[in-house]
This record gives sequence, structure tokens and C-alpha cells, in this order.
Amino acid sequence: MSGYRQLFRTPEFTPLFLASSASVMAQTIGGLALGVLVFRATDSPLLSALSMFGTSLTQVLGATFLLSGADRLPPRSTLTGVWLLFAVTTAVLALPALPVWAVFVVLLGQGLVASLGGGVRWGLVNEILTKDGFMLGRSVFNMMAGIAQVLGYATGGVLVAVLSPRLSLLLTAALYVVAAVVIRLCLTPRPPRATGRPSVTATWRANALLWSSAPRRQVYLALWIPNGLVVGCESLYVSYAPDAAGTLFACAALGMLAGDVLVGRVLPVRLRPRLGFPLLLLLALPYAPFLLSPPLPLAAVAVTLASVGFGASLVQQERLMALTPDALTGQALGLHSAGMLTMQGVAAALAGSVAQLTSPAGAMTAMATGSAAVTLALMVAGRREGRATAAVPERRS
Repeated sequence: MSGYRQLFRTPEFTPLFLASSASVMAQTIGGLALGVLVFRATDSPLLSALSMFGTSLTQVLGATFLLSGADRLPPRSTLTGVWLLFAVTTAVLALPALPVWAVFVVLLGQGLVASLGGGVRWGLVNEILTKDGFMLGRSVFNMMAGIAQVLGYATGGVLVAVLSPRLSLLLTAALYVVAAVVIRLCLTPRPPRATGRPSVTATWRANALLWSSAPRRQVYLALWIPNGLVVGCESLYVSYAPDAAGTLFACAALGMLAGDVLVGRVLPVRLRPRLGFPLLLLLALPYAPFLLSPPLPLAAVAVTLASVGFGASLVQQERLMALTPDALTGQALGLHSAGMLTMQGVAAALAGSVAQLTSPAGAMTAMATGSAAVTLALMVAGRREGRATAAVPERRS
């Protein structure tokens, strides 16, 4: 697949892309609104960060118990149901009398369902596109996520300031309904990719198979940990700059968009495998100066530059698909998505805890330092494994 025009001419790619765009906009606007709502109610950086990324934290439960459904349930009906459930639960979050503890109960339920929805969606992308189009397709989805987040955070910031966080959450629920309707009306019914019923046992068995390969384990760790720790930095934007958090989020999304364009469209194919780890380092290093609490313009530049490093995930996802059997692509991508988002939730909780004890700026620097250290450790481990593989003599028949 040679370009974007051919990509969007592929049957069913465009409606899936549009529905996903609406859901990302919804997640972005709703996350900012909920974070502001909880921060106003509690004055707690930790609870504010958890309210924005708490859904991610609970995805590990979905990956443990529900993820076999990513390949064993019909994609159209499953995605429609997932997004309708998100619409209903987001409307519940907008209720004026809802206590803070109930907010986190709702987020727990959303996280369980989101892990299944991610596996179904990304498995469907892999099914709709040809093998040579997967990288380009995922880059377009990542670019869409960047644009939708820029628009979502800018729109969300205006809505929260001009209207209220609760009205913003109701708009979020409406966007989820739009996504569900597009999927229901514009996608054709497809059979599940794998046979058998979804079950906890099937989920564990496939996860164990995916985790049993050392190369796949390294790819998963590179996808989950450095990325997640930097998202911990992002979870503190509200407490770092309460009146300008939307600006910082929009700059981060803009940098992510630039990184996806760079990796997915600009860089030659032969260079991509070499840039995974350098991009992960770029993801972390610009946050180091936050220890000095830079003014907003410098902070925005640093955030934009750092987020270019999110393009590393495209390199790693392409390698993951090369290492995964076709029958497990939905669960493999679902495990990647659930693990990544879970790590982001863990990092948000950790960053919020550190910020409670120190300051948001100090916590951001600490999280970025940890991300860079993990990236360097994975680089060393990858080189050792490469040398060990090269040292094994070839067998002769």
C-alpha cells in the first residue's frame, strides 16, 4: 500500500477511522473535564491525575479476564456495544450529586470494557488492511489521535472555562453515541477471527503464549514502560498549570502528531528499526528541565518536542506484528494497548503521589528520569540478546 489515498479507498477503513476519531475526541474532552472537576472538588493532584487516567489503570483486569474476546467476538456488534456503554457511563459521571468515590467506580467499569474494545478495534484494522498497509494504517490512526487530541483539549479547555465540566461530559457522551452509530451503520458484519468462546482460561492461555517469546517480551516492555512513565508527566499538567493545562495537552498532541508523520510517512523503511530506542529517549529527556519550573512558553516547547518520541510505538508495533501469528493479532494488539494504558494509569498514580510529597514539577522530572533509565536498560538487554543469537552456530541438516 503506497499512500494515504489508497488507504482511505480500502473498504470499511474510513468509517472505522471516523468512529475512532469521535471516540478519541470524546476521551480527550471528557478526561480534561473530569480532571478539572475532581481537582476543584478535592484540590488533590493525585486524585485529579487518577480521574484522567484511572480508566487506563484498570485495563490490566480486562487484559487478564476479557481479552480473549478480541478475537472470539463479532467486531461490529462488540465495538457498537462498547461505545454505547461508554456513552451511558460518561453521562453518569456528569451527575451533579455523584460523589468522588462513585466516579472511580464508574472509571473501573470503563477500564474493564476499554481493554476489550481496544483489542477488537486494532485486530479489525489488521484484518481490513493488507500486511504492507498495517504500518501506514496505524500511523494514520496515531496521527488522527494527535489531531483529535489537539482539537479535543483546545475545545475541552474552552468548554470547561465557558460552560462547565459537567456539560463537557455530556458532550463527550454524545460523541460516543456518534461513534457507535457509525460503526453499526457503516461496517459489515464479520465473523470472529478465532473459534471458541471467550473465557478467562482462553485469555490466560493466549497471553502466556504471547509472553513466552523473549523478543515479544522486549517489544511489550518497550511499548509499555517508557511511554507510560512519560504519560505520568502529562497527568500532572492540571496541577502544574491549572489555567493552561489545555495548552500543554494540545502541545503534547501536536508533538505526537509530528512524530507519527515522521515515522509513518517521512522516514525510509530501512531506518525505522534503528530509531525505536532513540525516539524513546527523546520522549523523556525534554522533561528534565521541569525541575526548574519553566514558564509556560518554554514548558510548551519542551512538551511538544518530547511528544515527537511517541512515534517509537509505530516501530515497535510493526515488529510485534511480525512476531505474532495471524490468529492472535487481536489479542496481541489488545495486550499491547491494555498493558500500555495500564502502565499509564500506574504512572499517573505514581506521579500524583510524588507530586503530593514534593511538587508537580519535581515529580515530572522524576518520571522522565525513570523513563530514560528503563529505555537504556532495554537497549542494553536487546544488544545482549542480539549478540547471543548471533553466537549460536547454525545447525546443519
